[in-house]
Amino acid sequence: MGSLLKRLLASSVAYQAPSILSAALALFTLPLYTRALTLAEYGYAETLLTFIILSSILLRVGIGEAFVRFWFDDEDPVRRERLARTTVTVVLATTTAAALAGLAAAGPLSELLLGTRDPTLMAGGLLGLWAFTNLEVAYALLRVEERRRAFVRASLSNVVLTVTLTVLLVVVLDQGATGYVLGNYAASSVVLVALWIDLRARIRPLVPRGLGPLVRFGAPTIPAEAAVFALNVVDRAYLLRAESPQAAGVYAVAVKLAAAVILVVRGFQAAWPPLVYSVTDDGEARRLYATVTTLYVLVVGAAVATLTLLSRWIVDLLAAPKASAAHEALPWVALGWALYGLYLVFVTIAGRAKVTTRNAPAALAGLAVNVGVLVVAVDRFGIAGAGIALCAAYAVMLTVIHGLTRRLFAVPFAWGRMGAIAGVLAALAVGGELLLPTEGVAGLASRCATVASIPFVLLPLSSSSERDVLRRALRRA
Repeated sequence: MGSLLKRLLASSVAYQAPSILSAALALFTLPLYTRALTLAEYGYAETLLTFIILSSILLRVGIGEAFVRFWFDDEDPVRRERLARTTVTVVLATTTAAALAGLAAAGPLSELLLGTRDPTLMAGGLLGLWAFTNLEVAYALLRVEERRRAFVRASLSNVVLTVTLTVLLVVVLDQGATGYVLGNYAASSVVLVALWIDLRARIRPLVPRGLGPLVRFGAPTIPAEAAVFALNVVDRAYLLRAESPQAAGVYAVAVKLAAAVILVVRGFQAAWPPLVYSVTDDGEARRLYATVTTLYVLVVGAAVATLTLLSRWIVDLLAAPKASAAHEALPWVALGWALYGLYLVFVTIAGRAKVTTRNAPAALAGLAVNVGVLVVAVDRFGIAGAGIALCAAYAVMLTVIHGLTRRLFAVPFAWGRMGAIAGVLAALAVGGELLLPTEGVAGLASRCATVASIPFVLLPLSSSSERDVLRRALRRA
């Protein structure tokens, strides 16, 4: 168990390192972007970036997800190489065809998606769609082989090139939303080509054969992943049209500032599936699921409570004054991302059993709840209502997918301790938000003191082994 947790921590930290740099640079550049762009431009750009990731899920046709699972079914290097080449070939073909078709209809497509005609902005988004999707497959190749150093080098290069180019286009050359989108993905294209050169033995195109098992595993994940990511499209799209582009822009700022939680979840998302699929002993895998889930609730729950208590000061420090209302949505967005990480635990249970048909009902139920709560909550609570809808959706998804997967692979989750941890953190966060001052030195000092008390309050609820793991994680980080 200790070696598995060490691998998970090592991979998570490696996969988080580029994200940490990206988040740090994003916090530095966010005031630049929110001053150089109007809130409407920022809303258009962020909506388009979200569309890119959603479309990427569809264009991978489930093959990318199947690749990670099937890699650990066969240790033969020749068959593994063929699996990798098949995955790369299929995804390259679908993304290239989609990008060319989109370019031919860039004007109408931008009107459909953004409510404004801007074919240049849409063309930049299509380049991003092609680069992002193929880069995700290249990263997956590095992840299954646990080539952490290569992953970090490529990702850090992507971050530095992206930020440099985006600042040049948006701040210096005043290219608006188009510069923001191009800056994000032109650099990704450069990194993708460099990775293709490095991985050339694994990515040589071939005529795909033996796609049946991959498609049977991957196809059911498409509606599930699309529905999950649509949660991030629906809230911004709804705010864009029901409220205003400015509201969508402010909400996008809240998403950016939830970086502490998003970093942990993204690292977990990258490191967890390869690790848990590589464990062949079911008993060991069950113990791993239970231990990791409890640790996740401890760490991510503390991060959400911290963001809730300090949201006003974080927004004031890191965003332009016109985006000050972002603090209303920040705690809810952070909690939504935390729940998404828990959802991933149950997704890999279905993946381990190769019964991916269980994912779609949970995801679709969550999407339906999200839409329903959006209509009610945004009208009453504004951008905070969009965050509330996100949390409600993930709560429903967790309930449904747990019910559908618990008989596939029974895991002895520590429900009592996890519930106690969540209850204590909720009491600190909600109580502090309701009772402590919301401005001034007194407000900041009292809330920082509450944040500082979190580790001591949680200490009795954690085991000695969990504390040892956290100490090692802090040292490694």
